[in-house]
Amino acid sequence: MREKWSRIVWIAIGAVVLVYALQGGEYSTTALLGQRSRAKRMKAGMDSLRHEIDSLARVKKAVQADPAVQERIAREEFGMVRGNKEILYRFAEPDSARKP
Repeated sequence: MREKWSRIVWIAIGAVVLVYALQGGEYSTTALLGQRSRAKRMKAGMDSLRHEIDSLARVKKAVQADPAVQERIAREEFGMVRGNKEILYRFAEPDSARKP
């Protein structure tokens, strides 16, 4: 009978050690899995940022070197016109404070 209890105690101790090895301690299995998923999210974020940086670099190059892009920006953003042959019409937004 004593051997049976001794065996049960050793199995219980082994189970506790196994659970502690998997879940306890500073670097548990769940913490490692969480770190893996966090690393995947960060890599995806980095890829997204690289794509955005590439797009912005292309836009910068176009603004610096392409006269058509420069003209479009000058017309749209700053309301510039070409020579005396063009007239700029600006349509004001309706005043929200006024009642119709």
